[in-house]
Amino acid sequence: MTIRIMIAEDERLAREELIYLLQQEEDIELVATATNGRELLELVEQNEPDVVFLDVKMPELEGTQAARMLASRKQQPLIVFCTAHEEFAVDAFKLYAVDYVLKPYEPKRIQETLQRIRERLAKAKTEQTAPAKRTKLLVEENNRLVVIDPTTIVYAVREERFVQIHTQTDAYTTRMTLTQLTEKLQAYDFFRTHKSYLVNLQYVSELTPWFNGAYNLMLKGDNRIRIPVSRTSAKELLRRLEE
Repeated sequence: MTIRIMIAEDERLAREELIYLLQQEEDIELVATATNGRELLELVEQNEPDVVFLDVKMPELEGTQAARMLASRKQQPLIVFCTAHEEFAVDAFKLYAVDYVLKPYEPKRIQETLQRIRERLAKAKTEQTAPAKRTKLLVEENNRLVVIDPTTIVYAVREERFVQIHTQTDAYTTRMTLTQLTEKLQAYDFFRTHKSYLVNLQYVSELTPWFNGAYNLMLKGDNRIRIPVSRTSAKELLRRLEE
């Protein structure tokens, strides 16, 4: 992911130093620089940066004022305040800045700030793309519609043309395919251990080796049920269980 960064700094030497440090990073794109607060607001509209490194003290419009105005935008950039005075740190975080850095800039401190930015942007992207959790699952069984709480589903198994959904207390038979069920439950912690099985990882209690890299999976509260884990699914399952 390329991170688009703008710099708003009226001091030439400080601006050039920051440009140099940011240019050392492969995932950073410097889209524009501004020398005062008014110019910054205009350039943000034109360039839509992900992040603005913003000097606290600037002519025409101070950095803190500009930050308040940027906060009202629908697509507001992350703000990193730049200052020679550490006492401005409190004001920076009151304005929900992602970080603040002191001048003269230290390469290690800039690295820490960029890592914080990467983590914040990655989290925001995940939240935007994550499927919404449905609180109820509607399942057609025979001539009735059953409402199921997804968190109570322990596992589901395909049997010929049907799928059996096993909850903590009941079992339901539906014509819904296992693939369709998997898609409906993708916001929850379910895993396809085998072409015929879908398991809620919250109910897994134990894995035992089987043969050729495959496993048997046992569920909490019922050691009689052994669910196969295919060799091709085993590695990903183990990774998921360690998260």
